Amino acid sequence: MALPKIDVPIYEVELPSNGKKIRFRPFTVKEEKLFLMASQSDDADSIFKTIIQVLNNCVLDEIDIEKTALFDIEYLFLNLRARSIGEVVELSYKCNNEVSGEDGQSKTCNNVVNIDVNVLDIKPSGNSSKDKKIQLTDKLGIAMKYPTLAVLELSKDKEDELDIIIEMIIDCIDYIYDEHNIYYAKDSTKEELMEFLDSLQSKELDKVKDFFEDLPKLEKDLDFKCKKCGHEEVIKLEGIHNFFV
Repeated sequence: MALPKIDVPIYEVELPSNGKKIRFRPFTVKEEKLFLMASQSDDADSIFKTIIQVLNNCVLDEIDIEKTALFDIEYLFLNLRARSIGEVVELSYKCNNEVSGEDGQSKTCNNVVNIDVNVLDIKPSGNSSKDKKIQLTDKLGIAMKYPTLAVLELSKDKEDELDIIIEMIIDCIDYIYDEHNIYYAKDSTKEELMEFLDSLQSKELDKVKDFFEDLPKLEKDLDFKCKKCGHEEVIKLEGIHNFFV
């Protein structure tokens, strides 16, 4: 005889980029084990692959996780984490304020301060209705897509900031258009897209780079106050790595 299964609740969240409602279930012990193994490896690539796997397991509606806007994925994951483990996360920060010791020498405070954060209060900031079409010249333009999880891989083995930006632009091109035609990026090779970007003038490339300014992102400012030395500062949380476990 088969063992009984526990009914799990179903939740719904609205994606910030398009308002689409996505249903999901909380993750189970099976997914928690995946998170535990990934967090113990301390490898960013392993962590994000685990996030993709868990989201694919828990999301009940049709959605391509790897092609969905990064800030949508971050928001979806935070809601999944809140409904699975708890809405409040206790984060710990070490005070790095320099204080004078008894011998008169400067030393770091190192007092640990715990801060409770309700993850459901965190919303994507920035412009979620940003125009994705960029007019480069009177006759030529480019349409962009929001960055996806793929951008997290772009910095690997690349030290030059411009190379990373170019890779990000290529990954986010939807199509290029002129007076007569539309040229979809999916129908072009990476080399062809690189050649196109190389042909632009600096002022035209700057227009494309400006697209990434003020894009929506998951962030929250935390008021930090050390009870030991009295130091105060604002800590900015960005992305989902702060809430992985």
